[in-house]
Amino acid sequence: MTRPPDAGASLSAQLLAAMAAMAPAGVRIGCRTIREGDENHLLPQEARSIPSRLPLMRRASGAARWIAHELLADMGLNDVAILRGSSGAPVWPHGVTGSLAHDDEIAVAAVAPLSHVASLGIDIEPALPLPDDIFALVAVPADRIDATDPYLAGRILFAAKEAVYKAAYPLDGEVLGYEDITVDLDASDAVTKTGRRARLVYCVAPCVVVLAFVDGVRSEAPPFKREWASARQLLNKAHFFRRAVAKRLTRFVL
Repeated sequence: MTRPPDAGASLSAQLLAAMAAMAPAGVRIGCRTIREGDENHLLPQEARSIPSRLPLMRRASGAARWIAHELLADMGLNDVAILRGSSGAPVWPHGVTGSLAHDDEIAVAAVAPLSHVASLGIDIEPALPLPDDIFALVAVPADRIDATDPYLAGRILFAAKEAVYKAAYPLDGEVLGYEDITVDLDASDAVTKTGRRARLVYCVAPCVVVLAFVDGVRSEAPPFKREWASARQLLNKAHFFRRAVAKRLTRFVL
């Protein structure tokens, strides 16, 4: 199920249509153009849990959570605060898995009951080629990307590894580098060094959005607590690409 697009926002309307076409059964997915004032969509508890005082970061967080609030309301969960946990990851209500992401213009969110999927991860990227030097850091020989558009293959691969990390971490608690995830876009799946397998769906217009999901049923969160990698706290998006040599999958600070 999807939410209606923002009135007059043609970019988000196009993206929502593409995302709706790829969403698996039971997964609710939505998007929103980030706009001035979206920081006001943060519930009071959410606002207090987000340490960043940068207006653009809080605005993106508000936009992503606005989408998630609407999606959760479709599940009968109203006025649920999605806090930023001490690890940097969003904290979802009991019985729900979800994921948030944004680029400079669009925020996206996906949620699903744990009775449908064990975990979700989502990422959004501009529909532009990935720079060759970044591709060299992201790709490993076992990756398979021949089945997709060569113009965007690197960007899709990058987004897929980000999304897979978001889906895998709540289950395994492992901080992964790009080299620790093997993606097969030909088969629409990926596997981590721990053996965790995720399925992939994606769209490429007007933005690259990849959704990773782990099949199965999960009744509650695993008992471990570790820190998420969080270089997005330290780097803005432009600097992130240049310093990707740190090789940590990082976009969880929302």
